[in-house]
Amino acid sequence: MIRINQLKLPVTHSTADLEHKIKKTLRLSSQEKFTYRIVRRSIDARKKPDIYYVYAVNVNVSKEEQILKKIHTPSVLSVREKNYQYPVSGDTPLLQRPLIIGAGPAGLFCAYLLTEMGYEPLVIERGKKIEDRMEDVENFWKTGVLDPQSNVQFGEGGAGTFSDGKLNSAVKDPSGRNQFVLETFVKFGAPEQILYDNKPHIGTDILSKVIVRMRKYLEEKGCQFFFECCAKDFIIENGGIRQIVCDKKTFDVQTVVLALGHSSRDTFEKLYARHISMEVKNFAVGFRVEHPQSMIDRAMYGADHFQGLPASPYKVTSNFPNGRGVYSFCMCPGGYVVNSSSEKEETVVNGMSYSGRNGQNANSAIIVSVTPADFGASDPLAGMRYQRKLEHAVYKLADGKIPQQMFGDYCNNVESRQYGDFLSSTKGAAQLSNLRGLLSSDMEQSFIAGMQHFSHIIPGFDRADAILSGMETRTSSPVRINREKNLESEIHGLYPCGEGAGYAGGIMSAAMDGLKVAEAIIQKYTNKRQIERNK
Repeated sequence: MIRINQLKLPVTHSTADLEHKIKKTLRLSSQEKFTYRIVRRSIDARKKPDIYYVYAVNVNVSKEEQILKKIHTPSVLSVREKNYQYPVSGDTPLLQRPLIIGAGPAGLFCAYLLTEMGYEPLVIERGKKIEDRMEDVENFWKTGVLDPQSNVQFGEGGAGTFSDGKLNSAVKDPSGRNQFVLETFVKFGAPEQILYDNKPHIGTDILSKVIVRMRKYLEEKGCQFFFECCAKDFIIENGGIRQIVCDKKTFDVQTVVLALGHSSRDTFEKLYARHISMEVKNFAVGFRVEHPQSMIDRAMYGADHFQGLPASPYKVTSNFPNGRGVYSFCMCPGGYVVNSSSEKEETVVNGMSYSGRNGQNANSAIIVSVTPADFGASDPLAGMRYQRKLEHAVYKLADGKIPQQMFGDYCNNVESRQYGDFLSSTKGAAQLSNLRGLLSSDMEQSFIAGMQHFSHIIPGFDRADAILSGMETRTSSPVRINREKNLESEIHGLYPCGEGAGYAGGIMSAAMDGLKVAEAIIQKYTNKRQIERNK
């Protein structure tokens, strides 16, 4: 197979233009047939306003060796595609069906692989299935009445269901898990372009439908889901996990996957009380910052709008002499700031986009790094308590609404009285306030310096009427539940997994870690059905 890299085409090109470029690059005659697959597509805006799509494609064509011999350029080479390999089952008898706690990306993809391999897992989820969960979330945004078990954080699909639906990951992936996850999303209805876009996303509207189809498929193949079923206790005997006690049912278990979300605070407390090994973890906190999307497009593309180009994302980062890192997180082009609270009298925000990314504003969390030194880490749950302290202070500022402030007013430490040249795009009620005093003075100065530094990259980033929303505190889990090389914790049969356990940082990395844990279980155990067939 031939790989062609660095195929540049204008943003308004057609499929025929791409195929012509392939033919020209490989010097194919008009009669020679070929097929191709787009491997990657990115946008090159370095010489704005001249902007291009840049492709990498894999091409199948006869006489491949002859073609390669006459082309002497590093952008054309021979490759072999590597597909994800299903694991081989182990020898240890698995007499109980695997139990997965959590139906977010980690739990769902762990369940998917186990189901495909015939292990018929059980999945318990404290929240509701998506169809019911979405009603609860919309009701919360409209009325402010929170259901602590069914909200933006808890329920089928996890917190990522109400996000931008980003599907890119910085995780190195020689095993092909990343591609396998993307192909699985496409199998259940995601657009095929996520297989090759440099920064793939599907938005909350498509992601929610994909997850429903995935769950129904798993149920048809023997996986069983228990919604509104929260793990309350963990019974350990002789160094191994033996029972999971839920509010509605008790499960006898041999293997348990802890695919928790980063907001499963009561579960963290119970695990700590049961002496499950865990440690405090660094994370970051800050504010959602809104700008007009047209301003971001102008900075990144050189004009307000280009036909054929999506709303532009951005990524900014900086480090300061005081050791603080300040950077953007979960940037949402054409998106909304959403009230993502999950506990009474505590307010937290996140960002969300629909697949079209056609909202008026861009928003991103601009966050400041936090270390155990900032909150006096006396035990593994100290970071969680720090998050709660911040969220309760934010709640009191606006009585449960999203407190907002203009950046200029934040710098001057005065309460905002009105918006500037653009209005905020939120899901959930908002109220103008003063966000100063929530962070330490050192963190506040780092945040301000970061905003000012980013204006050298994106002109106007530190504009006085940029809208800050408080606060983004759950950028990642504040704890790590320790696990060994075989991915088990020190408790035999207990597998910490995904974002809440401290091993992932987004939809893709969580899903990939779910596959990784499923592989570990499969490679160790022979499932009950296999044992019965071999009798």
